[in-house]
Amino acid sequence: MASDKVRQRKIKSRSTTSRKGSRNGPVERKLTAGEWFERLVALQARLRAPDGCPWDREQTHATLRTYLVEEAYEVLDAMKSGDDAKFAEEMGDLLLQVVFHAQIAAEQGRFTAADVIREVHEKMVRRHPHVFGEKRARDAAEVLRNWEQIKAQERQGAQERQGNGAEKKDEEPKSLLDGVPRGLPATMEGLQLTRKASRAGFDWDNAQGIFEKLREECAELRHASETKDAARVEEEMGDVLFAGVNLARFLQVDPEIALKNANAKFARRFRKMERLSAGNGQAFAEIPRADKEKLWETAKRGERNPKTHPQKPRVGHPDDRAAKP
Repeated sequence: MASDKVRQRKIKSRSTTSRKGSRNGPVERKLTAGEWFERLVALQARLRAPDGCPWDREQTHATLRTYLVEEAYEVLDAMKSGDDAKFAEEMGDLLLQVVFHAQIAAEQGRFTAADVIREVHEKMVRRHPHVFGEKRARDAAEVLRNWEQIKAQERQGAQERQGNGAEKKDEEPKSLLDGVPRGLPATMEGLQLTRKASRAGFDWDNAQGIFEKLREECAELRHASETKDAARVEEEMGDVLFAGVNLARFLQVDPEIALKNANAKFARRFRKMERLSAGNGQAFAEIPRADKEKLWETAKRGERNPKTHPQKPRVGHPDDRAAKP
């Protein structure tokens, strides 16, 4: 249905353009993605120019870090919303961050937006020899194994090109886990680490083993909490979270997205509790704990009742697979 609406809008747009063209002369040519990208690069350069925008001129790679992360999450929210216009808009905002960083680097003589595109283009060709070369891959799993091998070869080649600096690095032991950025959020780092280990053949036979491991880690955390040893509690808490991330990876769930969804669900239900409490003429913070629990159950039932929550299931969303007990 959505695609039909988009198609109708495009047809309407083309017919309108044609009518304008018949009255005012030749129809204006539609710009390509490359031409729009060049305009965006030029626009960002203009904003950073001496007579450009004071805010844009003040930004650095460091000050833009927060925006880069925020825009990525906003893309995920728009993706889930089903609103194509919003999805396209948020991806544009994320693209702007790439162009912004490239412009700053260009001003410092380091690299340009063209270098960014060339690098990723060449990388994608290089890492898909089963498409652009003679190599063949039977399935997606073999594609991923080949991908990791090619990445390892690329890292080795980069070290060799660095000359003397590479000799010092060569003294360090190589690992299949190399390439996972330490600056990632903890859940994303854990996901990549366990994913790389899995591709090397170090993985559980089935999810049941990870469930058992998670129960084991929870028991150890409970025991540590009784010792009042803060360092040990922190360590065991980390083990529980790591096991949870590993389970998410095994079940093909992105833990960062799953947790974001769970956060949103909690906030949604909590606000519903506050509204229910206010409707009863009570301040939520002042009502007894038992009444708060009743309000929580009411908020949950409201979401599960199709008459009060008539929305289609979202494929792959944690709410669609299991509800909080």
